[in-house]
Amino acid sequence: MSSGVALPTLDLVAPSVAFPQPLPAADVYAVPHTGTAQLGDAASEASTQMSEAVAHGLREAGEAAVEVLGALSGALLAGRAAMLTTRVLASAAVRAAEEQRCLERQEELSAAAAEQWQAAAYAVARANARRTALLARCARDTGAPGDGGPSRPDLPPPLDPVGRPLGEVRAELARLEEALRRAEERRTAWEVARLTAVLDGAAEGDDTWRRLVADRREAMVRRHTASRTAEAERDEAGPGEPPRPTADATADPEAVRALGADILAALDPAAASATVELAVGAVGRAVGRAALDPARARRHLVEARKFVQDANRKARRRRADEEWAAAQLDFLTRRAPEDTEALDEAPDAIGPLRRLLAEGVPLSPGERRTVELRVSERMAHLEALYVQAQCAHALTELAERFGGPADASRPEGQDLRLDWTPDGWGPDHWLRATLVGGTLRFATMYRGGPGERRPRERALDDARCAEAQERLAEFTAVARELGLTVDLRIEQTEGARPGLPGEDGAVVLDPVRRTFGGQPPRGKPDREQSVPRYRTVGDEPR
Repeated sequence: MSSGVALPTLDLVAPSVAFPQPLPAADVYAVPHTGTAQLGDAASEASTQMSEAVAHGLREAGEAAVEVLGALSGALLAGRAAMLTTRVLASAAVRAAEEQRCLERQEELSAAAAEQWQAAAYAVARANARRTALLARCARDTGAPGDGGPSRPDLPPPLDPVGRPLGEVRAELARLEEALRRAEERRTAWEVARLTAVLDGAAEGDDTWRRLVADRREAMVRRHTASRTAEAERDEAGPGEPPRPTADATADPEAVRALGADILAALDPAAASATVELAVGAVGRAVGRAALDPARARRHLVEARKFVQDANRKARRRRADEEWAAAQLDFLTRRAPEDTEALDEAPDAIGPLRRLLAEGVPLSPGERRTVELRVSERMAHLEALYVQAQCAHALTELAERFGGPADASRPEGQDLRLDWTPDGWGPDHWLRATLVGGTLRFATMYRGGPGERRPRERALDDARCAEAQERLAEFTAVARELGLTVDLRIEQTEGARPGLPGEDGAVVLDPVRRTFGGQPPRGKPDREQSVPRYRTVGDEPR
């Protein structure tokens, strides 16, 4: 093989990948590299951070609890979580809980380490978002029935899974979710008390009405709390529809009163007060008309039911928007470790998200598009870093299996350049891989400049090309273990390419544009190379 090209596709995120340290630009060497596998800073950092499970194939699933989540893997999983629907996150939370129960019962797990970590990371993102949104709602409320507003929930800090083993993360997640459940139940009880105070006030002096409302208060709390579980969200089971008025149900005033109380009891506890007042008014008119005009009373109850449905839909959308905003904000405000390249800021997205949480001001369509764009941009950048780290690690693994020196660098205009001299190839031949804009290019290299090769040299070139195809098949297999699919397309099957080990890799892929020992032209990369090609698969986008 003389050359080939591949577009790496990111599948499952391997758990233990760290942010790569910045690579220095490549120097021009006139001597072959020697010694054992020595990748540059970024490749070395990624390699040492990767656990034995990822280097040689994922560990048995039951042992995944001891694996530590790397910073880059954690950031990628948080970004994926931010782009998923509530239902997908809830499904992941249910899976994570079931996996933990399996371990506690000492049962076998069917999920591999990467899948277990993905479920746990999504569950963490869901719990953190709910925590942030709940605290924001409590901070916005200043009035309460009786004595001045809900108290701030006493919740654990947000959970950061990076740098921690899976078993520890699961235990912390269980504690956070239990604290959230109790806090949300207390919050719901406060909201129901506020709501029923409005309902009580609609019929001052009517003890029968107050008793009907009081009888339904605890049921409102239970129904709403049950609708907020991961199982209910996964199954898209809402709190239930308000009862539908029928002719039989409006036959007498007491039946109308009871049905009206049931309709109002179906209100979301966080329903907007203006819509609640409209629904209460419609029920009051129905009760007033029940004795003289049952048909009109039924129409008023139908009107009340529509008000309740509208109020519930808006309350659920408001909660979903707050939790969505919390997940986006968490992802966009994450920082890379201090010894690595900083991530781009996104103030035009962060500002509206913080305003939504602090003041309840919904995002405009343009602001929402901006947030989604900034999230996508950061995800593309993190995926590029991940692909760089895993390609370098795959080369490290090949060098360990088959021997020979390897190194990594970043020449100008390239994301990454990898050189590996398989055992027995040196000093005259080596394999080179260059990553530019999401495109991974391979070439079999020989030491020297362009020009006519002698028959014996051409024969050795072809032999190295044949061996290279075997090594690249190994590369794609190792990359798959590391979460990448590398679909390699061979462009040329014979004839090595000229160059020098360690020199700028941009010149060796097009020998017509260079002279031996010269520098490459500093123009734009090929159009095919300049477009990011990373993509993620296997998750449902929002």
